[in-house]
Amino acid sequence: MALCCAISNEVPEHPVISPNSGHIFERRLIEKYIKDHGQDPVTGDSLSIEMLLEVKTSPLVKPRPPSFTSIPVILKALQDEWDAVMLHSFTLRQQLQTARQELSHALYQHDAACRVIARLTKEVTAAREALATLKPQAGITAGSYAAPSAPQPVYGAEAGPESAEQPMEQAGMSEEVLQKLQDKATLLTAERKKRGKTVPEGLAASDDIRSYRQLASHTGLHSASVPGILSLDICLRDTSKIVTGGNDKNAVVFNKDTQQVMAILKGHTKKVTSVIYHPDEELVITASPDATIRVWGVQTAQCAQIIRAHESPVTGISLHATGDYLLSSSVDMHWAFSDIRTGTVLCKVSDTSSLNALTCAQFHPDGLIFGTGTEDSMIKVWDLKERINVANFPGHQGPITSIAFSENGYFLATSAEDSVVKLWDLRKLKNFKTIQLDDKYEVRSLAFDQSGTYLAVAGSDVRIYLCKQWQELAVFNDHTAMATGVKFGHNSQFIASASMDRSVKFFGP
Repeated sequence: MALCCAISNEVPEHPVISPNSGHIFERRLIEKYIKDHGQDPVTGDSLSIEMLLEVKTSPLVKPRPPSFTSIPVILKALQDEWDAVMLHSFTLRQQLQTARQELSHALYQHDAACRVIARLTKEVTAAREALATLKPQAGITAGSYAAPSAPQPVYGAEAGPESAEQPMEQAGMSEEVLQKLQDKATLLTAERKKRGKTVPEGLAASDDIRSYRQLASHTGLHSASVPGILSLDICLRDTSKIVTGGNDKNAVVFNKDTQQVMAILKGHTKKVTSVIYHPDEELVITASPDATIRVWGVQTAQCAQIIRAHESPVTGISLHATGDYLLSSSVDMHWAFSDIRTGTVLCKVSDTSSLNALTCAQFHPDGLIFGTGTEDSMIKVWDLKERINVANFPGHQGPITSIAFSENGYFLATSAEDSVVKLWDLRKLKNFKTIQLDDKYEVRSLAFDQSGTYLAVAGSDVRIYLCKQWQELAVFNDHTAMATGVKFGHNSQFIASASMDRSVKFFGP
């Protein structure tokens, strides 16, 4: 096996060995390197010319020293140049190896730093949210409800109430709050009686509904990486404004007339399953399985309040007619009544007669009673002022998916995982109509229009029914996936729907 110089990788004429590294070098090359650096080129240890060990080889016949005026002097100069190039190349190889090691170390350090920064940012965000809710929660006082008074029947019907668990009060429903609820209910009841005698001017006729077709479709509101819109609501004051909640943990406020996104509301740590557009103010309320309810300013796209009424996923929210209070339901088997202005939970109640998760919640238009759906197929009607269960509606199969009160105040529509929609009379407390849908039809959302004339059903498709006759007026099959939300525009002049296919569609004449 031929000996090779560690610097030039050629067979040396005068081989020597470095005692530090044990490598073989051409004497002239190693001597030049030692004169320049004073160290072993491989290990970097201190090395002198005297320390080199000569290797005995067969003697080579050397030509006479060249003269400075002959061709050999040129060859000698070229040899010196070659030696210098080899030394420089060796140095570059060493520097390249060192640079690679330093770069690898720096990349590992950068990755670790990014992880630490991300963790600290998350902790700071959580701390700020906790601080934002610290002030309203500071007013919470412990206490218990007084024994409930005798139950009041719903709209004059007799219904035996079931006792409800009275947990620790959060802030209490003061006399001022109760009087505010009563005054609003009295006003709304009087207005409803006046409206009930006449059909609203400009209301779309049933023949118009039959002729509705898709007018527009928008698929870019939510992220495509986590597809699906889970909830939809329309601003009653300006029905060109809608809000949607998606699987991407965001809520989006959109203007259908200008086709512009007005705000993207980011803050929930899980998907947004329920959304409400405040009827009188530029506020949006969202709920999520992250156990929080958030109140947002549309113009600032910032969270104004975080309501922590539950310890488990929030399954439904409904805004009281006053616009100041919020009803919420949760998997933790409780419903809660909260102040959206301060984020304070005024009361939180569960029903001891049925220890099942609540799946949805909805206020009656008057605001003094409300309904909740449960996982065991039961619809429960509650008296808000007394916090007692005053009526139960059994009959569905599977968890309740949606409930909706008609604006006339007498009808309640409900759905579950049984492919039917049931209509209930709140005066007689009985099911007076059952709409049988297609086999395996899934109902995700129910909505009456503001006049109580039409009922919309969203699920496997979108369907519109004429109330009282309960006649099917239109079926929209434009969505390519499950429809999760449906709402009527002003005077039912258009219908909006959202779907798991990421689209919001508008139907009209």
